[in-house]
Amino acid sequence: MKHAVIFDLDGTLVDSLEDLGGAVNRALLRHGFPVHPIEAYKRMVGDGFRNLVLRALPPEKRDEATIEDFNTESAADYAAHCVDRTRPYPGVLELLSELGSRGLSLAVLSNKPDELTRRVIGGLFHPGTFAIVRGETGSFPRKPDPASALDIVARLGAEAGSTLYLGDSDVDMATARAAGMVALGAAWGFRGEAELRAAGASAVLGRPEDVLSFLK
Repeated sequence: MKHAVIFDLDGTLVDSLEDLGGAVNRALLRHGFPVHPIEAYKRMVGDGFRNLVLRALPPEKRDEATIEDFNTESAADYAAHCVDRTRPYPGVLELLSELGSRGLSLAVLSNKPDELTRRVIGGLFHPGTFAIVRGETGSFPRKPDPASALDIVARLGAEAGSTLYLGDSDVDMATARAAGMVALGAAWGFRGEAELRAAGASAVLGRPEDVLSFLK
């Protein structure tokens, strides 16, 4: 039996693309830089907010001082608007309710800064849904390093081999595989089925409720 499920956040539990892209685009506009189509942000997210900002900036503006200032500005804008348009994907709330009723321990692990991760979870999900919610804190390397995922499993009192890891990107699949967890790909997310299969997903799921078939 599987005893725990770890979820990525953006592109897995929630569709946050408009709020993420909107915050960065507003910062770009304020500085007179070109903006990006919202869909383009699907390829920019997943490696932490600072890397998102770096990819969005014009190549000639990617010096350290500009990146740091732009990161601070964009993160502050995003914090104020992180649940304006962000919503759980269809079927996610029902899945979480069913998993909870079956007694599984649930956790969130994101490369988004920890405060922003908690803002989104706190704004969209019932308190107590997740036993652990963790973004980037500096205490652990970012995904795909498995250290944070393994620490979460230990804190849940579970084992890596009996833990499902659901994410939408190659970073998530690499994290799950390095941690010895079952790597489930969320095809409804930002990156799509081809990337997930190429990254070694144990299975690629078309709907959130498909997770239930992997509990035994």
